[in-house]
Amino acid sequence: MGYRIVVVGATGNVGREMLNILDERQFPVDDIAVLASRKSLGTECMLGNKTLKTDDLDTFDFTGWDIALFAVGSEATKKYAPKAAAAGCIVIDNSSLYRYDPDVPLIVPECNPDAIEGYAKKNIIANPNCSTAQMVVALKPLHDRAKIKRVVVSTYQSVSGTGKEAIDELWNQTKGKYVPGQEVEPKVYTKDIAFNVIPHIDVFMEDGSTKEEWKMVAETKKIIDKNIKVTATCVRVPVFVGHSEAINIEFEDFIDEEEVRDILREAPGIMVVDKREDGGYITPIECVGEFATYISRIRQDSTIENGINLWCVSDNLRKGAALNAVQIAELLGRRVLQKG
Repeated sequence: MGYRIVVVGATGNVGREMLNILDERQFPVDDIAVLASRKSLGTECMLGNKTLKTDDLDTFDFTGWDIALFAVGSEATKKYAPKAAAAGCIVIDNSSLYRYDPDVPLIVPECNPDAIEGYAKKNIIANPNCSTAQMVVALKPLHDRAKIKRVVVSTYQSVSGTGKEAIDELWNQTKGKYVPGQEVEPKVYTKDIAFNVIPHIDVFMEDGSTKEEWKMVAETKKIIDKNIKVTATCVRVPVFVGHSEAINIEFEDFIDEEEVRDILREAPGIMVVDKREDGGYITPIECVGEFATYISRIRQDSTIENGINLWCVSDNLRKGAALNAVQIAELLGRRVLQKG
């Protein structure tokens, strides 16, 4: 027996990826509804070979549906997620709206699956920020072994994390660099993204950090351990899909690079590709369409007593969003709904 699934925001990048992953992972779907705003009403989406037409989110009745995967912004989520939850449909939300609510579990299934039990307080589960999701998959098994004191992370985040308009802006600016007179002024970003990097993601906060950097701090503490100290610098780079992170970890106990490599090789959701030779590492373009979070460049940090450096790459539309949401739905099936 399968589940009755709703995908909210099905016409967007993440919504379409959710449909792809439901099909690829053979999630047991008995019935599915794809919802969008009225301007996208009737747009066709695909679930495997099945063509689906979007229904109107504004008038949809969530009664009798099991799980709703939300891939819309915080404003729409604020309006519609409580309606779905009140109707008995469990919401898995990809926006930032509920991530820091103490009554809403923030889940990465490889890291804190037991937190799923907290869903019942509001009938809502939060999906973490894309940059946090891939990082904690790598941190959790290492924290279990040697206890992490501090993390310093610099991110290299693709434009797909901003949405379709950002993808178009990078593409059009790139073409414009080669065609005189067809230059494209930045609209999505504050500066040109083509052939450039922008150390600014989300809004600035009073302490000089950006909201994206704050998210990585707060979410890592909620998912793994409130005592971990995290400092982040988040940077947008001219890559279409795939986030990369250079992560420096300081542990309470000594752990050598070989043990780190062995632990990560056995950890769920991780693929280690770490050869000390030309090309012996994974780059964003190689992770697109993959489920795994890839770890490379594992090495000791000799500047601190118990330090490790590593390189972490993942498809941000997958593990950073759609894949993690579907994995939460799978976890719900095993732990809560138990329909098969």
